[in-house]
Amino acid sequence: MKPMTAGVTKAGDGIEGITWNILGQVYVPKQLCESSFSWHATLPPGTFVPPHIHPTQEEFIYMLEGRLDLVLDGKESFAEAGDTIRLPRGIPHGLFNHSDANVKCVFWVAPTQRLYDLFWGIHNLGPGADPAEVVALSAQHEVDFLPPPDAK
Repeated sequence: MKPMTAGVTKAGDGIEGITWNILGQVYVPKQLCESSFSWHATLPPGTFVPPHIHPTQEEFIYMLEGRLDLVLDGKESFAEAGDTIRLPRGIPHGLFNHSDANVKCVFWVAPTQRLYDLFWGIHNLGPGADPAEVVALSAQHEVDFLPPPDAK
């Protein structure tokens, strides 16, 4: 992985012009190096990130617009514009946009691990993606999705 470079990633632009479609959400990578990775995310109404665990990364989300409902270590909560969500490694968490408006936020993880590669792997799979394929690919990239509540 290349070392971080100095400079400005302009609003709306991703590093190297990249924009990902991640299961109906738009992720625009803003910074990448071995120690951290950040991206701007737009989560349309009704989209979500199912409960999962990052066993080797700390994750953070800074809310720019909208409201995210979340489940963090089995407890329900929410975050709105200006809030920061802290997701320690090893703690299960899920994110849900139950509103009628887009949620815009900035995610970052430390260290980067294999998350950047995972996003390339699930880019453009679309809403009809096979959940088992997404779960298997995620596990190969150090993101462990939890079984649905009714599957326990």
